[in-house]
Amino acid sequence: MADKDCRENIIASAVPLFAAKGLNGVSVRELASAAGVNLSMISYYFGGKEGLYAAILTEQFAILRTLDEIDQMEIDTLQKFELYVRATVSRYRKNPYLLRFYTSELTNPTACFETIVKPAINKVVQMLLDNFTDGLSHKKFREDLDPADTVLALAGMINFYFLLEPATAELVDHTPERDEKLIRHIMDIFSRGILK
Repeated sequence: MADKDCRENIIASAVPLFAAKGLNGVSVRELASAAGVNLSMISYYFGGKEGLYAAILTEQFAILRTLDEIDQMEIDTLQKFELYVRATVSRYRKNPYLLRFYTSELTNPTACFETIVKPAINKVVQMLLDNFTDGLSHKKFREDLDPADTVLALAGMINFYFLLEPATAELVDHTPERDEKLIRHIMDIFSRGILK
């Protein structure tokens, strides 16, 4: 097996294990067995289990860089928020383990939290804050709203929807076919509230 293929195989095999059990819940032996490689390959490619975990988090959170494209667009602020919601839905559809890494690192942070996870999250929140502040300066939003609370509420709304999926599968249709309706609902609640 070529170096690149072996490295990618180890990562692909380790993602579901780390997502389910966290960094400390998985042994190097278990990782090597799942990838069908010798234990030494984990050290060879990643310097050990922690290096493998860091590589996986880097890869998982790299998808947040696509939000830079949204931020650079010359479009209405509310359209940017909608594109953020769309990108978030797409992100969770394409990376089903990402939310597990989020919650694991937020509730039981590893050394990777400060170097990988927190900077990625802060970048997203800062982008949303900057866009909300821009909307405020153009009188598009209510001035009595706290910008940080507002953007965290938007981010929380979409993230929590996917976080609750395992617990609400019998109550809510979480299928991708419903994504467009979900996006419309989130944007409607965010922009107009729930009062009649």
